[in-house]
Amino acid sequence: MPENPTPLPLVMREPRGRAKPPRHLADLDPAERKALLEEQGLPGFRARQVSAHYFARLVDDPALMTDLPASSRDELVGALLPSLMTPLRTAEADGGTTRKTLWRLFDGALVESVLMRYPGRVTMCVSSQAGCGMACPFCATGQGGLQRNMSTAEIVEQVVAGARALARDEVPGGPGRVSNVVFMGMGEPLANYKAVVAAVRRLTDPAPDGLGMSARGVTVSTVGLVPRMRQLADEGVPVTLALSLHAPDDELRNELVPVNTRWSVGETVDAAHAYFAATGRRVSIEYAMMRGINDQAWRADLLADVLQERGRGWVHVNLIPLNPTPGSKWTASDPADEREFVRRLEAKGVPTTVRDTRGREIDGACGQLAASEA
Repeated sequence: MPENPTPLPLVMREPRGRAKPPRHLADLDPAERKALLEEQGLPGFRARQVSAHYFARLVDDPALMTDLPASSRDELVGALLPSLMTPLRTAEADGGTTRKTLWRLFDGALVESVLMRYPGRVTMCVSSQAGCGMACPFCATGQGGLQRNMSTAEIVEQVVAGARALARDEVPGGPGRVSNVVFMGMGEPLANYKAVVAAVRRLTDPAPDGLGMSARGVTVSTVGLVPRMRQLADEGVPVTLALSLHAPDDELRNELVPVNTRWSVGETVDAAHAYFAATGRRVSIEYAMMRGINDQAWRADLLADVLQERGRGWVHVNLIPLNPTPGSKWTASDPADEREFVRRLEAKGVPTTVRDTRGREIDGACGQLAASEA
């Protein structure tokens, strides 16, 4: 790292000249869907019927939308449900209960989503950008740079596709539903703020306007875009905020998470605490454990002190065994060092969990599948 690295901008600019994704009903609120049909000379009230097929019935075959008149069915579906993404490859692990899908977007950009079925719940991990501009050196996505922001509908479609697979009994365990969504796939969600917040609203709007999920089942991750973290606290959607901290000291975090050169550890943790104060939602601190880099026992003590000096009961730490990318110098911590890190945090009263390491055999880390395809 240079001594005085150039601060990253609040919003990473996309390359100019890119075509925008087609407008889809998931990009729009109910009034906008109605207006879109009316602009095209179609009955506005049909928008609610099409929305019900998409969000409530999870139908993607127009022939099954029999409450729409046959004479205008294709026109209605074409106006509100344009094709957004094509599955290129699906890799499975854990007996088929972990499914990672590589998608090609309309312009050729590649993104990934992961469905993970556990006893009693199903979690979808979704991407919010094609690529990422945050440049974290240990992350496969960050090394590829940012291609573009995803649209609201492209984000939502990842979840709807997973919901369809569950409803159609394509995932072992019988028919089910998506209970949790985590914005922890490719991209920095808060750098695509408007689309991500709109996607959260589509996921939580009652059917047939949206998927009808609980906001408490949605987690939005960030590397620490402080103004956006504070803005999210005022949105009125009580999602869980996950802060990807990865180091408790500025010297190391400047290297691991370059945006730290703009907002320090102290400023970032303050914003996370302010989110808790505004929403009452406990914040998750994400911490990727890297051998010999950030897993020293003294850093566990420092992390606990940084968090606890802002109060108790507002945060928990989620340690992530690093899923290394091929050829990378960044490797997972020794299990003994991981256990000692957990012991130190818990000894200081910080609730700590270690993330389940699913999907290692299917390029589970964000961006690995897309990188191998590219």
